[in-house]
Amino acid sequence: MVSVYSISALILAYLFGSIPAAVWIGQAFYGIDVREYGSGNAGATNTFRVLGKKAGIAVMLIDICKGFTATNLAFFIGLSVTGPQHSVQFYNYQLALGVVAVMGHLFPIFAGFRGGKGIATLFGMILAVHLQAALLCVLVFLIILIVFKYVSLGSIAAGFTFPLSIIFIFQSPIRSVVLYGMCICVLIMVTHQKNIERLLKGKENKVNLFKKTA
Repeated sequence: MVSVYSISALILAYLFGSIPAAVWIGQAFYGIDVREYGSGNAGATNTFRVLGKKAGIAVMLIDICKGFTATNLAFFIGLSVTGPQHSVQFYNYQLALGVVAVMGHLFPIFAGFRGGKGIATLFGMILAVHLQAALLCVLVFLIILIVFKYVSLGSIAAGFTFPLSIIFIFQSPIRSVVLYGMCICVLIMVTHQKNIERLLKGKENKVNLFKKTA
C-alpha cells in the first residue's frame, strides 16, 4: 500500500544513499576530490587507493551503514504498511528501500550525481536482509582478495555468492530476495565493466592487504 509514510521512507533512503562520504572526507581532511584521481569513483576502494587506509576504512564503514540504515527504515514505517515483520511484503519493502539507497550512492544528489560503484552500500543492504548470506559474501571476498589481490574480482565473486547461497544453501522461500540477488549480479557486472576489461588484459591494479604503509 502506497502511503505518505512509505514514500517518505523511500525519499529518506535515497538521501541516506546520497551521502558522498568519499567526497566529503577527501575534501574536508585532505583537500582532495577523490573523483579526480585513481579510478574516478567516489567509493571506498578508490579512497583507499588515493587517500590511504584510514580514510578508506571510514568511507567503507559509512557506505555500509548507509545501506543498512536505509534498508531498516522498513521497521519505522509501521506494520500497517508492510504487514508482519517477516512477511513477503516486509521483505519487498526492505529491498525497495535498499535499492533506492544504492541508487543514491551511484547518483548522489549531494555530489552532482557522480558517485561510486555501490558495493559497500549493497553489502549494508544484504546485512539488513540476510545476515548469514552477507557473512558468507565477506568470507568469499576476503579469500579472493588475499589470494589474487584484486578488489574488483573479490567484489564480483562476493556479488555472485549472494544469490547462489540464497538459492542453494539457505534456500530462501522469498522469491523477491532471490530475484534481487540476481539483479545484484547484473548491477555488479555493469558497474565493473572497465574492471573486467582490465582483469582480462592483466592490467587491473592489485592490492596487498597486509602491506605496511609509511
